[in-house]
Amino acid sequence: MTKAGRAELERKRILVVEDEDDVRRLVVRILSTLGECEEARNGADALARLQQQPTPDLVVSDVMMPVMDGLTLVRRMKAEPHLARIPVLLLTAKNTPRDVVAGINVGARHYVTKPFKSEELLDKARRALGSTR
Repeated sequence: MTKAGRAELERKRILVVEDEDDVRRLVVRILSTLGECEEARNGADALARLQQQPTPDLVVSDVMMPVMDGLTLVRRMKAEPHLARIPVLLLTAKNTPRDVVAGINVGARHYVTKPFKSEELLDKARRALGSTR
Protein backbone atom coordinates (compact mmCIF):
# COMPACT_ATOMS: atom_id res chain seq x y z
CA MET A 1 0.00 0.00 0.00
CA THR A 2 1.27 3.49 -0.80
CA LYS A 3 2.09 6.03 1.87
CA ALA A 4 -0.89 8.16 0.74
CA GLY A 5 -3.18 5.13 0.97
CA ARG A 6 -2.04 4.39 4.53
CA ALA A 7 -2.53 8.02 5.54
CA GLU A 8 -6.08 7.94 4.16
CA LEU A 9 -6.85 4.77 6.12
CA GLU A 10 -5.45 6.35 9.30
CA ARG A 11 -7.49 9.54 8.91
CA LYS A 12 -10.07 9.73 11.69
CA ARG A 13 -13.74 10.70 11.47
CA ILE A 14 -14.97 13.24 14.02
CA LEU A 15 -18.57 14.36 14.65
CA VAL A 16 -18.79 17.90 16.08
CA VAL A 17 -22.10 18.64 17.84
CA GLU A 18 -22.63 22.33 18.63
CA ASP A 19 -25.65 24.60 18.24
CA GLU A 20 -23.66 27.84 17.87
CA ASP A 21 -22.53 28.14 14.25
CA ASP A 22 -19.36 30.17 14.95
CA VAL A 23 -18.18 27.83 17.70
CA ARG A 24 -18.96 24.76 15.58
CA ARG A 25 -16.98 26.15 12.63
CA LEU A 26 -14.04 26.97 14.91
CA VAL A 27 -14.00 23.48 16.44
CA VAL A 28 -14.21 21.90 12.98
CA ARG A 29 -11.32 24.06 11.75
CA ILE A 30 -9.18 23.05 14.74
CA LEU A 31 -10.03 19.34 14.63
CA SER A 32 -9.77 19.01 10.85
CA THR A 33 -6.02 18.59 11.38
CA LEU A 34 -6.85 15.23 13.01
CA GLY A 35 -9.44 13.95 10.57
CA GLU A 36 -12.59 14.46 8.55
CA CYS A 37 -15.17 16.44 10.54
CA GLU A 38 -18.92 16.14 10.22
CA GLU A 39 -21.30 18.57 11.88
CA ALA A 40 -24.55 18.37 13.85
CA ARG A 41 -26.52 21.21 15.44
CA ASN A 42 -27.91 19.32 18.46
CA GLY A 43 -28.00 15.92 20.09
CA ALA A 44 -31.01 14.70 18.11
CA ASP A 45 -29.32 15.57 14.80
CA ALA A 46 -26.13 13.88 16.04
CA LEU A 47 -27.97 10.72 17.10
CA ALA A 48 -29.59 10.49 13.66
CA ARG A 49 -26.14 10.80 12.02
CA LEU A 50 -24.70 8.21 14.40
CA GLN A 51 -27.28 5.67 13.24
CA GLN A 52 -25.74 5.87 9.77
CA GLN A 53 -22.61 3.94 8.84
CA PRO A 54 -19.73 4.29 9.23
CA THR A 55 -19.72 5.65 12.75
CA PRO A 56 -17.17 8.33 13.70
CA ASP A 57 -14.01 7.68 15.71
CA LEU A 58 -14.81 10.56 18.09
CA VAL A 59 -17.79 12.73 19.05
CA VAL A 60 -17.11 16.25 20.34
CA SER A 61 -20.30 17.68 21.81
CA ASP A 62 -21.51 20.80 23.55
CA VAL A 63 -23.61 20.12 26.66
CA MET A 64 -26.23 22.88 26.53
CA MET A 65 -28.16 22.62 23.25
CA PRO A 66 -31.80 22.77 22.18
CA VAL A 67 -33.80 19.67 21.20
CA MET A 68 -31.38 17.19 22.88
CA ASP A 69 -28.52 18.23 25.16
CA GLY A 70 -25.06 16.68 25.17
CA LEU A 71 -25.52 14.64 28.36
CA THR A 72 -28.66 13.03 26.95
CA LEU A 73 -26.79 12.33 23.70
CA VAL A 74 -23.99 10.55 25.57
CA ARG A 75 -26.48 8.52 27.65
CA ARG A 76 -28.28 7.42 24.47
CA MET A 77 -24.99 6.54 22.78
CA LYS A 78 -23.78 4.46 25.72
CA ALA A 79 -27.10 2.57 25.75
CA GLU A 80 -26.58 1.35 22.18
CA PRO A 81 -23.88 -1.32 21.73
CA HIS A 82 -22.72 -0.10 18.30
CA LEU A 83 -22.30 3.47 19.63
CA ALA A 84 -21.06 2.78 23.15
CA ARG A 85 -17.44 2.34 22.08
CA ILE A 86 -17.18 5.80 20.47
CA PRO A 87 -15.23 8.17 22.73
CA VAL A 88 -16.96 11.44 23.59
CA LEU A 89 -15.33 14.75 24.44
CA LEU A 90 -17.71 17.26 26.02
CA LEU A 91 -17.06 20.91 25.22
CA THR A 92 -19.05 23.28 27.41
CA ALA A 93 -19.32 26.47 29.41
CA LYS A 94 -20.56 24.43 32.38
CA ASN A 95 -17.38 24.21 34.44
CA THR A 96 -18.20 23.45 38.07
CA PRO A 97 -16.77 20.24 39.55
CA ARG A 98 -20.34 18.87 39.68
CA ASP A 99 -20.74 19.53 35.92
CA VAL A 100 -17.47 17.77 35.10
CA VAL A 101 -18.42 14.76 37.25
CA ALA A 102 -21.86 14.60 35.59
CA GLY A 103 -20.23 14.53 32.15
CA ILE A 104 -17.76 11.82 33.10
CA ASN A 105 -20.48 9.80 34.86
CA VAL A 106 -22.64 9.60 31.72
CA GLY A 107 -19.66 8.25 29.78
CA ALA A 108 -17.70 11.16 28.33
CA ARG A 109 -13.99 10.43 28.09
CA HIS A 110 -12.84 14.07 28.33
CA TYR A 111 -14.29 17.43 29.33
CA VAL A 112 -13.10 20.79 27.92
CA THR A 113 -14.53 24.05 29.23
CA LYS A 114 -15.26 27.15 27.17
CA PRO A 115 -13.51 29.36 26.49
CA PHE A 116 -10.95 26.80 25.41
CA LYS A 117 -7.47 26.91 23.95
CA SER A 118 -6.95 25.21 20.60
CA GLU A 119 -4.02 23.18 21.92
CA GLU A 120 -6.06 21.86 24.87
CA LEU A 121 -8.86 20.78 22.55
CA LEU A 122 -6.40 19.11 20.16
CA ASP A 123 -4.56 17.38 23.00
CA LYS A 124 -7.72 15.92 24.51
CA ALA A 125 -9.06 14.92 21.08
CA ARG A 126 -5.78 13.15 20.29
CA ARG A 127 -5.93 11.32 23.61
CA ALA A 128 -9.55 10.32 23.03
CA LEU A 129 -8.60 9.02 19.59
CA GLY A 130 -5.65 7.11 21.06
CA SER A 131 -3.19 9.09 19.00
CA THR A 132 0.09 10.61 20.11
CA ARG A 133 0.94 12.58 16.97
